[in-house]
Order: sequence, then C-alpha cells, then structure tokens
Amino acid sequence: MKAIIPVAGAGTKLRPHTYTQPKALIPLAGKTILSIIVDQLQEAGINEFIFIVGYLGEKIHDFVKDKYPDLTTHFVHQNERHGLGHAVLLTRSIVADDEVFIVLGDTICEFNAREVIDNPHSLLGVKRVDDPRNFGVAEIDDHGNITRVVEKPQIPKSNMALVGIYRIRDTSFLFSCLESNMREHITSYGQYNLTDAIECMIKSGAKFQSFKVQNWFDCGRKETLLESNAKLLKKFGSNIAPEHQFENTIIIEPVSIAAGCDIKNSIVGPNVAIGERTVVNYSIIKNSIIGSFANLHDIVLTESLIGSDTEVKGESRSLNIGDNTEIDLGES
Repeated sequence: MKAIIPVAGAGTKLRPHTYTQPKALIPLAGKTILSIIVDQLQEAGINEFIFIVGYLGEKIHDFVKDKYPDLTTHFVHQNERHGLGHAVLLTRSIVADDEVFIVLGDTICEFNAREVIDNPHSLLGVKRVDDPRNFGVAEIDDHGNITRVVEKPQIPKSNMALVGIYRIRDTSFLFSCLESNMREHITSYGQYNLTDAIECMIKSGAKFQSFKVQNWFDCGRKETLLESNAKLLKKFGSNIAPEHQFENTIIIEPVSIAAGCDIKNSIVGPNVAIGERTVVNYSIIKNSIIGSFANLHDIVLTESLIGSDTEVKGESRSLNIGDNTEIDLGES
C-alpha cells in the first residue's frame, strides 16, 4: 500500500506564515503538521509515500529527505491547482494498481491507522460537525455504509463531515472516475474534487464504509492551530531538550522547547511550543507557537503565532507574525 499526501496548497488562511513556509511545515506541538501525519502512517506499517507538491514544494522535498531518509518517497508536482481530484490523478503512474491511503496534508486525526489499513473494504474517515456546509459530507446508512458523498452541500442531508482520510482499494476504478470527471468537466466550486470521483464510484457500484475518527485537529487558521497545539501538547506531553538549564525561569507544562534555546528571567507555558535556538528574556509566553531562531525580549505573549528568524521587543500583544520579521513594540 502507498500513502498519498497532497501538500500543494498555498495555505492562504495562515498568511503571513505561508508566504515563506508550506502549511504542512508549520510547527505544531514540537513537530510539524506533516511529520505528525507521516509518523502516524509509518508506525502503522506504510513505508512508501507520494507527496503532491506545488507552492514551496522544494521545502517539502528537503524536509522529507532530511527527516525520513529511509522511506521510499516520490514527489509529484501539481503546477496548476485544479483541485484535489486533479492532484490525485497525477499520481496514477506511480500508484499503478496498488491500494492507496490518502491523507490531506493539513489533516491530523486520532484513529487506529493499522485497523484502517487491515480492513478489507474501502473506507472514508468521518466526524460529526455542527455545520457541515464547508466540508465534503457523507450520507451513511444504519450499517455504516456510505450511500452518497457531496462536496460542501448548501442543504446537507447529513452532519458527518469527510475529514480528509481515504483508504481506497480499487485505484483503477478511482482513476477512471477522476479521468471521466475531468473529461466531462464535472466540478464542484470550480475544482475537480476527490469527493465527486468517489461519488462516481459509489453510483457505479463501489462500496465504501465509514469510520469515525476520535479527534480532528483543525490546522487551517491561526486560532484553531493554537487550539490544536494545546490539545496535542496535552496528548504528547512536554518535550524539553535535555541540555537546557533555564536561568530564573518558570516552566508551566505542557510545553515543547527545542534544542539550543536560551531562556532567562521568563515564564513559559502552558501550551507553548518553541523552535530551536530561540532566545527569550524577561518575557511571559502562554498558549503560543514560537518559531526557530526567534528573539523575544521584554514581551508578554498570549494566543500568538510567531515565525522563525523573528525579533520582538516591547509590551503585551496578541500577534500573528511571519518569518524574517523585526518588530519593536517599545516606546518611541
């Protein structure tokens, strides 16, 4: 079985961070969104991955090759973004007739990946949501079989959202439906969607079952990314590089502090993730994500997302700052 991870999106809702960093490499609970996904699938026994890249794709390539040198990896470029269905179709020559496990590159869920892989049926991950109009939606019968899928319906007949996890056995059938939809220009909201291809398969007799994920972590916006960071820190527990000795500093767990950080005269936590070689002095930081090589001085931060190579000085604020930025909030 091969895993397909589409990571070609521009991540516009997380700008300014995604101007310089793919959304999949945004730090989260001391890891990255992409590493959490790959680790989960690798632990379940998948060792061959296809990454669909586009915007800042070279950073995805370099990250994967550096962190996962033993994996069998392929990189497929989606130069023009025509939707997830179009992206998956680009993998056809690599997939051949193998089964696939598709996980969207911003989808972090808690579920038993090994059970999903071992299941003899094609499966779609679902989660009950209050308002399903912004998601693909699955209509499910009393036996857990999926009878219909619809992309972002304005009048949903179900509140079971597709979470972005697809385990598909008959890939030849999938690619045939993807090609047919593109040939006949069948789109949703101007995109060739994977949801429409799966609906094509269902209408033609393919059987899909649903499985419910335990938790679904939203990584699409600053506010929900910070909420997910807090939840995952609680799940993973604190991770502080062992060589650290913080002078006159209080650490309130859970936190993740990478190697090489210099933290003095500060209070850090709870729910804080700090990248490597960041300097913090005379500051209070809670419920925030701080990138690598940042320099924070005399600042109170809460609910903040701070990029790498950033310098911040001054007073209390809630901030959303991209990479390579210098901000002085002190008096002029």
